[in-house]
Amino acid sequence: MTAWRKRDAVLRLLRGEPLEIVARELAVTAADLSGWRDAFLDAGSASLKSRARDDRDETIDRLRTKVGELTMDTELLHAKIERLEAGRGCVARACAPRRSGCAA
Repeated sequence: MTAWRKRDAVLRLLRGEPLEIVARELAVTAADLSGWRDAFLDAGSASLKSRARDDRDETIDRLRTKVGELTMDTELLHAKIERLEAGRGCVARACAPRRSGCAA
């Protein structure tokens, strides 16, 4: 059965026609028909939850990108610091206690 016909059947149910009568007329099971109705209502509920994009979404996207860039920079700097400390034995700066191989 096409999506169009299923939609029409569900709309008949929502308008108050008895499930058994609609199912019999369309030669489908009541379980199939009630499943279509449930899927139809679930899809409608989901569409009501979404909202149109606005300026806030653009700001959020921009800030998420910036956080990603800063995180990457921080990770690269930590890796560079670890390489430098490994080569110098931590004499160039005070080591944080969390760094391996350094005495605080």
